[in-house]
Amino acid sequence: MSALTSVQLFTVKDALESDLDGTLAEVARRGFTAVEPYDFVRRAEPLAAALSAHGLTAPTGHAFLASTSFVNPDGSGTQVPVATHDEVFDAAEILGMGTVIDPYTEPARWETREQIEETARLLNAAAERAAGRGLRVGYHNHAHELEARFDGVNGLELLADLLDPRVVLEVDLYWAARAGVDSAALLERLGARVIAVHVKDGTLDAEAITAYPPADQVPAGNGNVPLEAALDAASALEYAIVEFDAYAGDLWDGIEQSRRFLDERAAR
Repeated sequence: MSALTSVQLFTVKDALESDLDGTLAEVARRGFTAVEPYDFVRRAEPLAAALSAHGLTAPTGHAFLASTSFVNPDGSGTQVPVATHDEVFDAAEILGMGTVIDPYTEPARWETREQIEETARLLNAAAERAAGRGLRVGYHNHAHELEARFDGVNGLELLADLLDPRVVLEVDLYWAARAGVDSAALLERLGARVIAVHVKDGTLDAEAITAYPPADQVPAGNGNVPLEAALDAASALEYAIVEFDAYAGDLWDGIEQSRRFLDERAAR
């Protein structure tokens, strides 16, 4: 069975904040049937209503589970508190979500094995609580988890070894490439733990990737991220999720091109 194609709503965050219903209508018009919400606790009810109105589902979503305060997309920390696990899981139930994925933790928390052990402990505790409500917990990487090395093992794989079997992974293929990792080999090693991937492409131009947000991202299949090999290596994939951190072109066109890339691949 092929993976369900979805889109991470952070991709259209500006449109979403100004017009929730209209943005989801456009997502559906661009051929998607599923989305991955972010920051969904504060707007669970209106988001659920808009999803239903436009024939969309939200099987996965991003929420902080192993951090006590909000972490900015560039990895810097804040003092803004995040929702409790129960608040997150309440919102997930309203949205019909089955898997809640922690989007990332601060890079400063990947400097020692002890820090990674603590992150694993927090995710395992969240998974235990989630399981009682019929939900799964997962973790999504950026580059820093893979750039961290401990006795020849990258930080994400060390984390995976410490996680409860119930905790799943969502591998971001662009950030894996940015970290210089062979994503296909990584996915083979992680095996059935990986149930989702972020299908995100880029030129990986040395100058364009120095800033945040990155300036090199392009529609899936048009860059240098080895998406095909990685997708082939994902043995237990349930969700293939389109995302851009930023895109200089027509964003809606880029999203649709990426969706077509996945649809054409699935049709082979």
